[in-house]
Amino acid sequence: MGSIADRFYETFMVDDRWTWLVSGLRVTIIVSLLALLIGVIIGFIVAVIRAMHDKTGKFKILNAICKVYLTIIRGTPSMIQILIMYLIVFGSSSLNSIVIGGIAFGINSGAYVAEIVRSGIMSIPEGQTEAGRSLGLNYAQTMRLIIMPQAFKNVLPALVNEMIVLIKETAIIGYIGEQDLTKAAMLIQSRTYDAVFPLLAAALIYLVLVMLLTFFMNKLERRLRTNER
Repeated sequence: MGSIADRFYETFMVDDRWTWLVSGLRVTIIVSLLALLIGVIIGFIVAVIRAMHDKTGKFKILNAICKVYLTIIRGTPSMIQILIMYLIVFGSSSLNSIVIGGIAFGINSGAYVAEIVRSGIMSIPEGQTEAGRSLGLNYAQTMRLIIMPQAFKNVLPALVNEMIVLIKETAIIGYIGEQDLTKAAMLIQSRTYDAVFPLLAAALIYLVLVMLLTFFMNKLERRLRTNER
């Protein structure tokens, strides 16, 4: 084994292997952002449908569909889901694997976001809804203007945790042939036969991503608390 400096040089500088990590980071960020967007949209829609059914008894068919979706997604591994999306659902299409991964992770995340948001909605006292209706707002307006802003503040920490989990879960996108951050680290290891530096580098980059997300979400949470005063 060479010195630490020699191993570092061999790992990252030879053949510009550090650029593989940069490319993998780009893929990780794109997939995470796409999945986050899809997951939040699906999650909020499902949460509103289920909450409205619980409160009013309406949307029975839509609520049943949402329950089936939640049961399937939460009851099966995310790796199986992404393989099904890649090999079966989009198996005959020319859709980019990054997009397929983003869709798969978004659908997976949406199930967890839905239950987080629904719990936040159900935690708001019924008097808030009655107050909105007494002001002349219909149910949709009451939900959008009164209930959802309060529910969002209540569940923000849980949503941040789900975002962190989502970023880390994207590490399995290499199974559909996309070179993300983890795959790039393993590719470097296969060339150098030294796992220490590439894996530590990948772990450090994931840690920085999570810390940045946590930092900005904490600032948002503090601002929301300040606006309440």
